[in-house]
Amino acid sequence: MIRAQIYLFFLICLMILSCNNKKTPDISKISLNTKIERFDIDFGKLNPNDISKKAPNLREKYTWFYNDYVDKIILAGVPSDTAHYSNLRLILQNPDYLELKSTVDKTFPDLKQQELEINEAFKYIKYYYPKQKLPRLISFISGFAVQTPIGNDYIGIGLDMFLGKNGERFYPALRESIPAYIARRFNPENISPRVVETFIREDLFPEKDSDRTLLSKMVYNGKILYLMDAVMPETSDTLKIGYSKTQIDWCDENEAGIWAYFLENNLLFESDYLKIQKYLAEAPFTPGIGEKSDSAPKLGIWTGWQIVKKYMDKNPEVSLQQLMLESDSQKILSQSKYKPR
Repeated sequence: MIRAQIYLFFLICLMILSCNNKKTPDISKISLNTKIERFDIDFGKLNPNDISKKAPNLREKYTWFYNDYVDKIILAGVPSDTAHYSNLRLILQNPDYLELKSTVDKTFPDLKQQELEINEAFKYIKYYYPKQKLPRLISFISGFAVQTPIGNDYIGIGLDMFLGKNGERFYPALRESIPAYIARRFNPENISPRVVETFIREDLFPEKDSDRTLLSKMVYNGKILYLMDAVMPETSDTLKIGYSKTQIDWCDENEAGIWAYFLENNLLFESDYLKIQKYLAEAPFTPGIGEKSDSAPKLGIWTGWQIVKKYMDKNPEVSLQQLMLESDSQKILSQSKYKPR
């Protein structure tokens, strides 16, 4: 009896030590004050009657972003174009722009919550990558063109693409260009995860051209989501991958069947993008898997996430930084011993 109690005591100690080894790192001593610059407000304050005098000040303040915004997003041309200021004047006086601006102003009187969330994520990024330069964050009205563009020194936040219920009167008119399964994520809760994901994908760890097989793309995307787990520990899986709760539950219930489908159809080492893109792309469901179109979309990405999590569980000596640098997707799969049942 005493021997059993001693064994139980040591077992509990080991479990506690294991939990402590996996605990979230302490970022309390990392000083950071992330702010989102409100270009949408500054641009909206421009007076159409003296725009040629005031717009250059805005360009000086926002530098690269200003040039990208006026030329590539609202298509007003570069500042050197003769029609540039007249185009800006037309936009600022356009009733559709004014209605959209009013809705954005009401929905986002401030961005304090998003600043707190992104600041926390950036602290974790600084913990793992102390020398990493962080981008400027600039909010704007895109005219439903783009959510989180990344530029020379910034990540933009198209606030009109995150209006939630306040944007419902606009989104139905955009169904041809923005399907409902994508528009459902146009809510304020998605701002922080999309900014962090954009920074990780486009700046920290862009996908390599050599990642051509389905397995390599699965593992790459799995690593991106695993890093998001590490820097956004309080954010739900649904927000990180862009699933609904129903879709997450479907994946959990059908994990073994999903994996069997990839194996039975010899898809892991397929490199024809036309054949594998349906397992990676945004869609209402994943074709060929599930019944009555009830499957979750982009199941290659979700499965890659599970493989990477399993790999890190099986190899506790591997650090997050080592994981992100590991380019051998077959090694990660093999050492994960991923065999869902």
